[in-house]
Amino acid sequence: MKKQWLFALIAIGIIAVLGIIFPFSFDTGDTSGIDKGDVAWMFASTALVFLMTPGLGFFYGGMVKPKNVISTILQSFIAMGLISILWVVFGFSLAFGESIGAEGFGLFGNPFTYFMFKGVGGAPDPKFAATIPLALFALFQLKFAIITPALFTGSFAGRVRFTSLMIFMVLFMIFIYAPLAHWTWHPNGFLRNWGVLDFAGGTVVHMSAGLAALAGAFFFGPRRDYARPSYPANIPFVLLGTGLLWFGWFGFNAGSALEASDVAVKALLNTNTASASAMLVYIFFDGVKGRKPSALGACVGAVVGLVAITPAAGFVSVGSSIFIGGFAAIASNLMIYYFSRRGVDDTLDVFPAHGIGGISGMLLTAVFAEEVGLIHGETRTFLFHLLALVIVAAFAFFGSLLLFWITNKIVPMRVPSLYEDVGLDMSQHDETLFYENDEKVKLRREKLKNYSPDFYPRKSGK
Repeated sequence: MKKQWLFALIAIGIIAVLGIIFPFSFDTGDTSGIDKGDVAWMFASTALVFLMTPGLGFFYGGMVKPKNVISTILQSFIAMGLISILWVVFGFSLAFGESIGAEGFGLFGNPFTYFMFKGVGGAPDPKFAATIPLALFALFQLKFAIITPALFTGSFAGRVRFTSLMIFMVLFMIFIYAPLAHWTWHPNGFLRNWGVLDFAGGTVVHMSAGLAALAGAFFFGPRRDYARPSYPANIPFVLLGTGLLWFGWFGFNAGSALEASDVAVKALLNTNTASASAMLVYIFFDGVKGRKPSALGACVGAVVGLVAITPAAGFVSVGSSIFIGGFAAIASNLMIYYFSRRGVDDTLDVFPAHGIGGISGMLLTAVFAEEVGLIHGETRTFLFHLLALVIVAAFAFFGSLLLFWITNKIVPMRVPSLYEDVGLDMSQHDETLFYENDEKVKLRREKLKNYSPDFYPRKSGK
């Protein structure tokens, strides 16, 4: 185990040395095209999107068992560190650098275009945003890259090794997220040139995270106590996380207009409306099935609505946003029920919320998009969305399965049985929500004494 951390420390040292060898200055360049109002709005939007990742941590952390709360929240927080560094070194280049691929069919960006943020400064780049500095655009996009790997951690919460999760996050960002961002948002990306509409990341963020979560649920298999009744550790944490997500999502969607404009206002209006619709429909649908309205159901419904409207936010009317939110809520609710019946252990229902929400939103964008949607008599956009759905789903799911397999060869991904039983807070981080003199804490620490800090127990047996 010590060797793993030594290798990680060496990697960080190499990156730090790169910063010394390539001390690119913050180049202001020609700033004549900058609009201060747009800059102010994008500053605010960038901060709002950043807030979503801690919000997600609380949202997830409140749902798991008390023995896994700290580890689950930390899994979201660690993405803020890992992805921020990788984005500066070459991640932004992979997503938005000089396109590699045929004209109109870009596959990924040249990793050296903006290596160590070379040329990313105060001047705008009209290819991406004509009225804000390129550095601000890069920072805004960074926040999307951060939250995406944090999203899929909920699928295998309670049974993943922390070191292997960090490796998987890095691989996912390089081989799944960055290419998808390039396909969808770069001017030469082939999905963009097909006319596929993704206003704020329904495909790039939510479908990719949702399909990775589904792959993770199959790869890890059920928790050891999956069949036993499970109760969330802290519903107020879930409510707090939902509030932060809803608040931050205004920057996520409205900020994707990349300017302070009527399109941003439209996106904000649709975002709030779709989430409200989904929250209400979700708890009403629970009521139809004989369940009491719950805080957990309201929170899940609200998030599903936010996910579903993300690809459509700037393209549809407010009336369409009501339908999109309600439709996605029912689809997600049914998928959660289906998973529970089939024994698919997606711990925090990431695929039903983000995968199904993202798929629903992507298809309904092609139905309701003003001027080019199916209801306006246009079929081209809808057909290309269907094709994109197949391509993205296959790429994200099978690509993630392959990356899980590779990561598992480097560092075993699932914790030993005892570590899972004791909980990840203590076994992975030596921390706990409980008081140190609590009998449960004493018992768990006693059990861990017989285990080495390496991957396998000192003694035979479970």
